[in-house]
Amino acid sequence: MNFTRAALMDALHIYTSSFEKEKSFISRFLELLQHDRAFHRDHLPGHITGSAWIIDAARQSVLLTHHAKLNKWLQPGGHADGDENVFAVALREAEEETGVKQFKLLSPGIFDLDIHIIPARNDFPEHWHYDVRFLLEANPAEALVITEESHDLQWIPLNQLSSYTSQESMLRMQQKALIY
Repeated sequence: MNFTRAALMDALHIYTSSFEKEKSFISRFLELLQHDRAFHRDHLPGHITGSAWIIDAARQSVLLTHHAKLNKWLQPGGHADGDENVFAVALREAEEETGVKQFKLLSPGIFDLDIHIIPARNDFPEHWHYDVRFLLEANPAEALVITEESHDLQWIPLNQLSSYTSQESMLRMQQKALIY
């Protein structure tokens, strides 16, 4: 799927959410996308990232990574590094961070939007990730590969997600996945 800057802007103009906080992100995304380097990690105070909310066919579990740098359970995702096809970014990151190779896109548009702070590390300052999330399906029987970016990978039952995280955006995606 080709989800470039122009397609992302078009999708943002028609995107709706029943979550007020998520709705408030749309104008901030559109403002960021006016900057030439919005898809580069050195664009501060924030930049576009892409991630994947990966569920099983039964819609019972989500595949999460225990992120090594942030030390928390998250959906796979990461920096665009100049790639303006944010879906390709999300898919690449999902493959790299999980080892899974077979994904089915469940919705051709944006599944979720979030803007969150990333703490300062080494020589890089605190900054914002403008994360575009896509809904994918994968087979839990496919082998997982833990990389240096993760402490662990797990298929977590959606109804147990709150035992792994209290992050508002993760619980929002849980709610969306349960009614999808």
